[in-house]
Amino acid sequence: MKVYAVGVLMLCLTGCNKGNIDTKEAVRQGVIDYFANKKDVNVGSMKVDVSAVTFKENEADATVAVLPRGGEGQPMTFRYTLERKGNRWVVKPKAGSGHGAMPMGANPHGAMPPAGAEGPASAMPPGHPPVPENTRKK
Repeated sequence: MKVYAVGVLMLCLTGCNKGNIDTKEAVRQGVIDYFANKKDVNVGSMKVDVSAVTFKENEADATVAVLPRGGEGQPMTFRYTLERKGNRWVVKPKAGSGHGAMPMGANPHGAMPPAGAEGPASAMPPGHPPVPENTRKK
């Protein structure tokens, strides 16, 4: 009888643990799944680390550091809000943007003019000191 009770207790503990996805690893997998759905991101070439996460009911707020695999230096850091969907975490789009965070490699300052471009597109930003003509690329 005691063996039976111990077996039932172990099954209950295992079953209760199975549904708990409030872990950094589960959130990390949700972020990796998010990156994998992006056309311009090669998840296999990235090291993804959840440096901090807080859980609140069916949401998780995560700070994620991304570094190229084998790369050194300062990682790029992103903040994501994820929501629980069944037994996994899914990155929520940010309001008004349709994205969970800025896409990898995107320039937050807008497009840069093509190399060697002349005219207003290649003008320096307001307040930039003048650049002597003899040092400009032609």
